[in-house]
Amino acid sequence: MLKLRLLVSAIALTGPLSVMAAESLPTTAPAPADNPTTPEKVELGQMLYHDPRLSSTGTVACASCHNTMLGGEDNRPNSMGVNGQTGGRSAPTVWNAAFNKVQFWDGRAASLEEQAAGPVTNPIEMGMKSWDDVVARLKTIKGYRRAFELAFGSEHEAITKENATKAIAAYERTLITPNSAFDKYVQGDKDAMTDQQIRGMNTAVELGCTSCHSGPAFNGPGTFQKFPAHPSGYFEAQYHFGKDKGLAEVTKKESDEHLFKVPTLRNIALTAPYFHNGSVGTLDKAVKIMAKLQLNKDLSDDDTADIVAFLNALTGEFPKQEMPRLPGTPGSSFN
Repeated sequence: MLKLRLLVSAIALTGPLSVMAAESLPTTAPAPADNPTTPEKVELGQMLYHDPRLSSTGTVACASCHNTMLGGEDNRPNSMGVNGQTGGRSAPTVWNAAFNKVQFWDGRAASLEEQAAGPVTNPIEMGMKSWDDVVARLKTIKGYRRAFELAFGSEHEAITKENATKAIAAYERTLITPNSAFDKYVQGDKDAMTDQQIRGMNTAVELGCTSCHSGPAFNGPGTFQKFPAHPSGYFEAQYHFGKDKGLAEVTKKESDEHLFKVPTLRNIALTAPYFHNGSVGTLDKAVKIMAKLQLNKDLSDDDTADIVAFLNALTGEFPKQEMPRLPGTPGSSFN
């Protein structure tokens, strides 16, 4: 009861603690003014998201690494792209990505639209030489010509890179998982979470986890945090966290070294392995490592188990989806 009273007191405060404690996940995501969400865009975006023909080999789709039938990623340490190539990072979840301030682990994309453009022409991921090649391929598929016109009109050429990425982003904005046990709890159902989950929630607040993982998506008020904040030779030797310089890999600025996007904790129980390089296989181990490297604190097994229980309470309800029927190319291949 003491810890529960501490939480109630935290909710009354202003700042990150109250945001974390009091807000449930919205059921809709805001869309930019130049890309309002429409059913036609969402339908087209879902097709493009699941179509491996957006890759050079016809074998890799967005959904290959960000599987909406699972936790929104692929449960691999490093995702596999065309020709069996693997990159150096673990795929972040697409579920609730609409609530991220920035996209990709290194935060190099400011929007879902910008993010959607990147993997298609990445030589390791989907391997297309250019978006001009993607557009040319889509124009050969009759069903896509109709779907783009429905989504964007027929007054101008509808099949463009801009419209394709807008459609994928519109679809991704529908990938929201509300009504977790935590959401129901903060909405007033005090039986929605177990005593252990409530203990874990309060322990997370008391430790300072919410200084980064705040807000309804548990992904922080800002965009980047340094990781590790407290380097450890012991953990570095095992997990090689420091090998990836994060945002500095893009900007080449020393001041940006080891800055990463704060990932959402929503559905984290479903997205093992953990960290940007997928080097940690279990959630309990990830919790202990985070406490040490970010807060310089050693967690007991009991506190770790409580926090893991709380993190399981962040698994939401996944919207029912029917897989799209992709436009065909009767009588010929797509090449």
